[in-house]
Amino acid sequence: MKIKSIILLGALFLLGAAYVSAGNDNVAEEVAWVVGDQPIWKSEIEEAYQNMLYEKIPVDGDPYCVIPEQLAIEKLYLHQAVLDTIEAPDGMVMQQVESQLNYYINSLGSKEKVEQIFHKSIPALRESLREMISNRSRIQQVQRNLTADVKATPADVRRYFQKLPEDSIPYVPLQVEVQILTVAPAIPREEVEEVKARLRDYADQVTKDERDFSTLAILYSEDPGSAGRGGELGFMGRGQLVPEYAAVAFNLNDPKKVSKIVETEFGFHIIQLIEKRGDRVNTRHILLRPHVSDKDLTDAVNRVDSLRKDMLAGKFTFEDAVGVISQDKDTHNNRGVMVNDATGTTRFEMSQLPQEISKVVNGMEIGDVSEPFIMKDPKINQDIVAIVKLTNRIQGHKANLSDDYQQIKGMYENARQAEVLKDWLEKKIKDTYIRIEDGWRDCEFKHQGWIK
Repeated sequence: MKIKSIILLGALFLLGAAYVSAGNDNVAEEVAWVVGDQPIWKSEIEEAYQNMLYEKIPVDGDPYCVIPEQLAIEKLYLHQAVLDTIEAPDGMVMQQVESQLNYYINSLGSKEKVEQIFHKSIPALRESLREMISNRSRIQQVQRNLTADVKATPADVRRYFQKLPEDSIPYVPLQVEVQILTVAPAIPREEVEEVKARLRDYADQVTKDERDFSTLAILYSEDPGSAGRGGELGFMGRGQLVPEYAAVAFNLNDPKKVSKIVETEFGFHIIQLIEKRGDRVNTRHILLRPHVSDKDLTDAVNRVDSLRKDMLAGKFTFEDAVGVISQDKDTHNNRGVMVNDATGTTRFEMSQLPQEISKVVNGMEIGDVSEPFIMKDPKINQDIVAIVKLTNRIQGHKANLSDDYQQIKGMYENARQAEVLKDWLEKKIKDTYIRIEDGWRDCEFKHQGWIK
């Protein structure tokens, strides 16, 4: 069960803190709080508040009380991260930075509009986001460490549920359990060879010093997470990379050379070493994917439709077909059973399923096998063909231990984790030098002990 952070709106506060404008350098800054040796500036609080207004996030209380308290909490967690030598993985951070930047650009319509709204150039905004996401990751790791010993026994869960007030017992919406079989369309050899030829051409241009690898990645790579950074992934360990990519990346030694073509589940890559640092490596890559034609998709649909007819005729079961044919790595060895990443169970609310699957399942009865449909594989961003079998439908109801044990267990664990973090915070507050300036003290704080 994932920890639900008790730091409300923390990401926006961190982002606000990073947005203190260079234009304020000539203005006498007002200190609102001091936590340890770290000041909290009035400008940080104002920036965070403006970001919350922009994102239309409500504030539970006076923003000039809520926001500085949250900033102070974050400073306490970040201080603990320093003590515990916790760092955020560079590759993960930069992937999230680019994702967030793309979200802003798509939402606002252009890079120029983003720069206008945030009063920063794209490179400066990228750096602010990098700091914010890195800090958020470090805080979450501190919280995971602090709550690692929280375990739930069946007796704990039962006592917790029995003590819940009637109006606190959650309503569980309609849920379904689903099996899936997927087939990727066959890609003509000519398309694969064309992709490889393009990659070989790019590698030759870099080797002959005709063009820069990073420029080619920006122009041609089909990896949206890294293309904007010239294909750079950031420092990653072996376990963070798919095996085929890692095997080549960790054997590169010359930053001036380009790897052979590497095939992974995402497509075809060429790789260039940037730097090795212990058991981590920073590389840039260019990714190209063979494209699926309409004819290839139609042929795959017809193949899966024929398979479905044989199932319905009793020639073999859905589970038999999954074990032999399905190409979905997550479910191939699990009889096609889909697992909800958010809960760790096999139950999905309709909104938790991929949209294409939810639409199909909505009109099915238990035991039905759907007709073939086309969906986007989120991992490789490519069209695939799927059929699904509805194995169970649980009508909406008030939670009970027999049907919803995992959900209630999660509620118990979240409550215990919140208690552990609250106790830790209040001890940390007590043991840390904290000064709140006049004008910022008249507040009802969430935690005790701020005012010494």
